[in-house]
Amino acid sequence: MSGAPQEREAAAARAAALRREIARHDHAYYVLDAPEISDDAYDALVRELRDIESVFPDLVTSDSPTQRVGAPPSSQFAPVTHAQRMYSLDNAMDLGELDAWLARVGDVVGERECAFVCELKIDGSSLSLTYEDGVLVRAATRGDGRTGEDITANVRTIRDVPLRLHEAADGDAASPATRGAVEVRGEVYLPLAAFERINAENEEAGLPLFANPRNAAAGAVRQKDPAVTASRELATFVYQVVDARRALGVARQSEALEWLRRAGFHVNPDVVVCASADEVRAYCTSAVDKRDALPYEIDGVVVKVDSFALQDELGYTSKAPRWAIAFKFPAEEKTTVLRDIRVQVGRTGALTPLAEFDPVTVAGSTIARATLHNADEVARKDVRIGDTIIVRKAGDVIPEVVGAVAGMRPEGAEPWRMPEACPSCGGPVWRPEGEAVTRCTNVACPAQRLERLEHWASRGAMDIDGMGTEIITRLVERGLVHDVSDFYLLDESTLATLDMGRVKQDGTPVVLGPVVAAKLVAAVDVSRTRPLARVIFGLGIRHVGSTVAEVLAEEFGSIDALIEAASADVPTPGEGVSVAAALAADPIARVEGVGPAIAASVRAFLGNPDNQALLARLAERGVRVAEERRGPTEPQTLAGLTFVLTGALDRFTREEAATALKRLGAKVSGSVSKKTSFVVAGADAGSKYDKALALGVPVLDEDALVRVIETGEPPVAPSG
Repeated sequence: MSGAPQEREAAAARAAALRREIARHDHAYYVLDAPEISDDAYDALVRELRDIESVFPDLVTSDSPTQRVGAPPSSQFAPVTHAQRMYSLDNAMDLGELDAWLARVGDVVGERECAFVCELKIDGSSLSLTYEDGVLVRAATRGDGRTGEDITANVRTIRDVPLRLHEAADGDAASPATRGAVEVRGEVYLPLAAFERINAENEEAGLPLFANPRNAAAGAVRQKDPAVTASRELATFVYQVVDARRALGVARQSEALEWLRRAGFHVNPDVVVCASADEVRAYCTSAVDKRDALPYEIDGVVVKVDSFALQDELGYTSKAPRWAIAFKFPAEEKTTVLRDIRVQVGRTGALTPLAEFDPVTVAGSTIARATLHNADEVARKDVRIGDTIIVRKAGDVIPEVVGAVAGMRPEGAEPWRMPEACPSCGGPVWRPEGEAVTRCTNVACPAQRLERLEHWASRGAMDIDGMGTEIITRLVERGLVHDVSDFYLLDESTLATLDMGRVKQDGTPVVLGPVVAAKLVAAVDVSRTRPLARVIFGLGIRHVGSTVAEVLAEEFGSIDALIEAASADVPTPGEGVSVAAALAADPIARVEGVGPAIAASVRAFLGNPDNQALLARLAERGVRVAEERRGPTEPQTLAGLTFVLTGALDRFTREEAATALKRLGAKVSGSVSKKTSFVVAGADAGSKYDKALALGVPVLDEDALVRVIETGEPPVAPSG
């Protein structure tokens, strides 16, 4: 036993040497694409390291290559708060918009030298990597930009992600970021060869195919089992060091990229520093030409001001840095044959023509249909059934019909016309004057019925947990639910025996069952107590979203009061009646944040006797149709003042701040106007802040807001 310490010491030294050698070969193979040894020789090194670690488990380190695969599947992804927000980028959709951005940068920079870094925009999934003392300790998704998900176990399996940062090239001292913490950001993507392999395997196994490499990559890094992630052959390109000046002591983005290369990261080889706007344009143009020849997908070019000092001067908007922009490639276009124009009927009765065409692959996914929006759009594009048409994805996302190919129209193709009867119910359709949308006027239209029922039960409305499309469809088919008030007549015995339209292996029908039925009845019962704003929103009144619904609920307090307001005699502008006079006579339109178009829609809905009967049934069945009005518990010192909140606050959420102001009698609006008393601007305040300055509305910071809430005293408008 006396030799055991020496044996362990020798094993530790050999394991450390093996880890360094394997990491070097990983970098040569996965990053440099220049392998130095055979696969068998590489495998022998890994086997030797694994054998040592099995004999001496305490020698296993988190950055060991043996730890890339094999972490136990996780039950969930823990949230990760980013130390600095991961911003999105503004887009330049063409060279004209790129020139406009370059001009804005030039206005700030003036005569000073300004170089730009041009980087290919990888079509993948954003990734944040954190290293402490040179060792990878955390990997996270972008999430909403402020909070992502911890995917460390999965990212460890990606072979071009260094588990330990490389030391300085001269070997005399560690690279600055191998001491302390450093965060880098990049894009994880699926190479096209791997994408094609995975889809071929899925097709052979009868599994669903991935729509495009981007979706496949995003799904792969969020697998519960890291071994699945490892099998996907993901890769990365890293392009940012967070707070590079502090972490690395560099002054430019180009210098940070060079450090990333030396540290062992996979940096895109097509990064170019451009000395002028002309060079930027030339790079973007050449990138369009090379996109199809690359082994991975790109959807544009990211252009950044190289100097960090100039980046600071340019700053940020509420959503994106002003010192960077994404030049988006022109949409990829394909031709196909238009087979039909089918009309869909939406929740509010809108009739929407939908183009159906031979399937075609565009921007990485297969599409076979696209909306044509309305009859005017069909006529403008003059597309006819049988035409060869051009299709693309607007912004590489939304399928769009560009138009017909001239000279390829089949003989006898007739212009398309909007049907005069609803394709769902056969009822009459009408097109309001001055509008582009044709609508079904039948309130009992089956197409609208299903949409309205789903909307009522949705999370943003009455939030009836478990009441999804399938169950609602079966309830409608069985004649158990005709409108939203019928939800409140359902009982457990009826729901438990609801036939779901499927059969078991023994041939007996599948029913909903007592457990699910009990949960649904409980969820329906809970929904009776939802706030009035949820009820108003759930009715699906045209133009009335959740924000307008809250405004109406706060202003009128009950459905009855809203119906009474809707029945007011409102003169039509014209023939001696001004628009201002008509607006003043409309108790709904003069509510701030509503306006005449929304008011007209509310009046039309509430003026319908069938809808009034529906509201009466809801009240009879226990749904809250009025808010309990209590007198204020605090002095209303802010009565008559209207506040608008914008930007991020440190000591409150915006909702908490709004509640505190309302408690003191203030009104909180979502938009800035001449009637606004004060705008409270937090971090990253955007267009509302700009509008306040333009209108001369006083702007308060968060400290002033805190004083108002703590003292209850109205703020004093800042001077100057």
